[in-house]
Amino acid sequence: MTEVAILGGGPAGAAAAIALGSARRRPLLVEREPVPREKVCGEFMAADAAAVLTRLGLDLPGLGAVPLDRALLASGRRQAEIQLPFPAWSLPRASLDAALLEAAEAAGAILLRGVAVARAEPRSEGWRLRYSDGQGVEARHLVLATGKHECRGLARGVPGRAIGLKMHLGGMAPEGAIALLACRGGYAGLQPRPGGGMNLCAALDLAAPGVADAARAGPAFLAHVAAGSALAERLLAGAEPLWARPLAVANLPYGYLHRRATAPFRVGDQLAVIPSLCGDGIAIALRSGVEAAKHLIAGGTPAAHHAAWQRRLAWPMRLAGAMGLALNHAPGLAVSLAGMMPAVTAAAARMTRAG
Repeated sequence: MTEVAILGGGPAGAAAAIALGSARRRPLLVEREPVPREKVCGEFMAADAAAVLTRLGLDLPGLGAVPLDRALLASGRRQAEIQLPFPAWSLPRASLDAALLEAAEAAGAILLRGVAVARAEPRSEGWRLRYSDGQGVEARHLVLATGKHECRGLARGVPGRAIGLKMHLGGMAPEGAIALLACRGGYAGLQPRPGGGMNLCAALDLAAPGVADAARAGPAFLAHVAAGSALAERLLAGAEPLWARPLAVANLPYGYLHRRATAPFRVGDQLAVIPSLCGDGIAIALRSGVEAAKHLIAGGTPAAHHAAWQRRLAWPMRLAGAMGLALNHAPGLAVSLAGMMPAVTAAAARMTRAG
């Protein structure tokens, strides 16, 4: 029987594997993709994410991440600019995931790539993971790190109305800046990528007009975001979609926070889904993976792990939810207030750092 199995090799699962491996626990890390690939993600990381990565032995500038120091906000003809109150970076998920998985193996984790888990079943003394090929493994403890995707038998059971879209673009991004662009059905984030080009990622209501078409083709996605503001129209003018259609993940339960005391240890998006405008999803994933590992090393329980995160995320999640509602339902007012009160906006950004 394996002592600890980690299901999912994204930032949360890999961080847990590094922390456990560094403590000579040699966890089993099961990742369904044979090689790291891009995922629906804004690719934004602030100082809290950087701090966890440093403790894990990784360095964002060393990985080629692009530094960011300001944010642009826009809705219709309204526009605002604020200085970010913390250092931040942009790094593609494929690059981040590859570095984390390499570090996990170096720390002693046993990595299974290209293995899909069809179901996780509780047993009297642990868990049974059933692979899609009929094989499987038993583990005493399970860390659920499947990100936005559910594991059969352990689904979050929370409905979500949002769809996440992501597209890499050729073109010139605003230097050193992330742009938060209101559009019909939600908002999009645009930021530079290492080596040139841009990452466009959006959280949208699938029922809103035009969103279904935006999910089917790159040009339609760009047109949908560009129609939301003069700034988006200018930034996306001449941008070239690098994929035929955007990556998409539906039924995202923004605002979800796991409140059950039961096993397994949940980390990353299986633990909490903070509204994406905060850009703290990767940081929460990294830190929750490390904290789950600490509980396991100390003989702690999933109940204690989940309760600690309920306390840590209660206020940031409420604030992030209020900010998301304002941007969705009164985007022009939200942008105007951000421009008139940059210090308040910067303070709100700091207060949503939960990673």
